[in-house]
Amino acid sequence: MKKIVILISGRGSNMEAIVRAQIPGASIAAVISNKPAASGLAFARESGLVAEAIDHTAFATREAFDAALSAAIDRHAPDLVVLAGFMRVLGDDFVRRYEGRLINIHPSLLPSFPGLHTHRKAIESGAKLHGATVHFVTPTLDCGPIVAQAAVAVRPDDTEASLAARVLEQEHVIYPQAVRWFVEDRLVVEGNRVTVRDAALPDGGWIVPLAGA
Repeated sequence: MKKIVILISGRGSNMEAIVRAQIPGASIAAVISNKPAASGLAFARESGLVAEAIDHTAFATREAFDAALSAAIDRHAPDLVVLAGFMRVLGDDFVRRYEGRLINIHPSLLPSFPGLHTHRKAIESGAKLHGATVHFVTPTLDCGPIVAQAAVAVRPDDTEASLAARVLEQEHVIYPQAVRWFVEDRLVVEGNRVTVRDAALPDGGWIVPLAGA
């Protein structure tokens, strides 16, 4: 049984998707938020999970917050730490502490549109495809090895909100799948490339549904 700690900052809809997936061989050890009022904590508690908050505003420096967060995570001795809408930039020491067992989902087809406002950037760029990416976290923001991606068509009448909603639907598909692969020890990382052992998918682990075409 692999233990998982999930970090959230708000509703945590990707956390909900992972919890509801009931992944065999996985145990959600805790859900931790940097915001005590995060609504996702209520869902976690209602689901019978340990839920706690480490309020980042109570710390004078990012390093102090990272240290407190690490201590909270380590009490659960997780095999995997999942960032699910965790809206804090984590320091290099924190990232290295969990190297190889820290994953994130980003709302774009990386390496396109790292950082914030990805849906706006996709529309303004004239991109025909947009989507989401599950990747291992490295000290360089949004540049870690890619586990899975899902693509959606960008419609001529899309707004940030409409595009974001379709992307989020796909996030809820690929994030539980990526966690499942990790739990099953099927992810092989070589440099910046990830393959999935015995994956019944093209290119050894890419999910690319053209949703909303």
